[in-house]
Amino acid sequence: MTTTGHEVPLRYDPFDYAIDADPHPIWRRMRDEAPLYRNEEHDFWALSRFADVLEASLDWRTFSSAHGTVLDLMSDEPLEDASMIFTDPPEHDELRHLVSPAFTPRRIAALEDRAREITQQLLDSVQESATDPHLVSFDFVQDFGALLPTTVISSMLGVPEADQDELRGWTDTMLYRGPDDTTPAETSLEAMAKVGSYIRDLIDDRRTNPGDDLVSVLLTAELDRPDGGTRRLTKREIHDFTILLFAAGNETVARLLGNAAVIFDQYPDQRARLVADPTLLPNAIEELLRYEAPSPVQGRVSTREQELHGIRLPAGSRFLLLTGSAGRDEREYDEPDRFDVTRTFSRHVTFGYGIHFCLGASLARLESRVALEEMLRRFPTWEVEADGLERVHTSNVRGFHHVPVVASAVTS
Repeated sequence: MTTTGHEVPLRYDPFDYAIDADPHPIWRRMRDEAPLYRNEEHDFWALSRFADVLEASLDWRTFSSAHGTVLDLMSDEPLEDASMIFTDPPEHDELRHLVSPAFTPRRIAALEDRAREITQQLLDSVQESATDPHLVSFDFVQDFGALLPTTVISSMLGVPEADQDELRGWTDTMLYRGPDDTTPAETSLEAMAKVGSYIRDLIDDRRTNPGDDLVSVLLTAELDRPDGGTRRLTKREIHDFTILLFAAGNETVARLLGNAAVIFDQYPDQRARLVADPTLLPNAIEELLRYEAPSPVQGRVSTREQELHGIRLPAGSRFLLLTGSAGRDEREYDEPDRFDVTRTFSRHVTFGYGIHFCLGASLARLESRVALEEMLRRFPTWEVEADGLERVHTSNVRGFHHVPVVASAVTS
């Protein structure tokens, strides 16, 4: 805790539900009063200013991802046989180079028609099930925002449609943390085991029944070896990347769209601008990402002794890079607490920066743009039923699990 001229001590705990409901006032105090913040209870230092988060994100040699990037799963020693997101170069670069061709601009652009078709089907479903098709009540996340990325990514991976909803449910449970959980709960571990088992079976099936899906591609891909030869990815490497893609991709877009539903209800003038001019949507998505980061906390472990903000820190120190705080830093953005879909800015750190920049960022942007284009075209206004809002609670993801809305449909 820190006290600097305030009667209330400065306390930041990513596991605290009350703080998670609105961390921005605390993050603002951290940026001003304790840009290098210390939490003794959970043994971490936090960087909250944009410049510090950006610099640490770029300096992978000092701020390592190899110990894990989620606070409750970080270890003292580097993780063995870890997923790409939990590695540093050269291992990270080898794996990223191998899977990056699946995320080229051309390949992502080719998914737009499928994403739009899925979006229209989901909105058809909620409208057709309504008593009044012109005034539609539904859960923006569970009936729409969480289903779109699940379906798109499942199609990429070759997950049968009949299994997609159950797999999404397991993934949500796997990431959930209760109010007193600082380590994964038993239900989370059980869900993790179910996801892992399913993905292993999927890999085995594609080994004998290959298709044109990403898992089949990964099974035949080859890595260059230091001795000049090549090697195939191990089953563990394919398994870990598949889970990473499914979990991280679904989470980012589901939380981004849930945040969008709430924010546009709070700022109907900004929503009206997008209805009048849909070409503003790509910029609006960047503003949404800056304003409310779906994944506002990234963990790192330092590899060397260093001095930050006048404090000497030993190697092995655990850090949280608060990308969610960085997006509201007045040192980088004018009037950062104002949401403006026409705001002009050149960068944000919501998708990370440097070597760990989110591999699926272009896919998340495409899915979000298509989802909001179709939503605003069909339902130009909606109201959020605040009593039914329910947040997702993990140490590194922030957003909504349930967003009930009443939407007014365009009449012909």
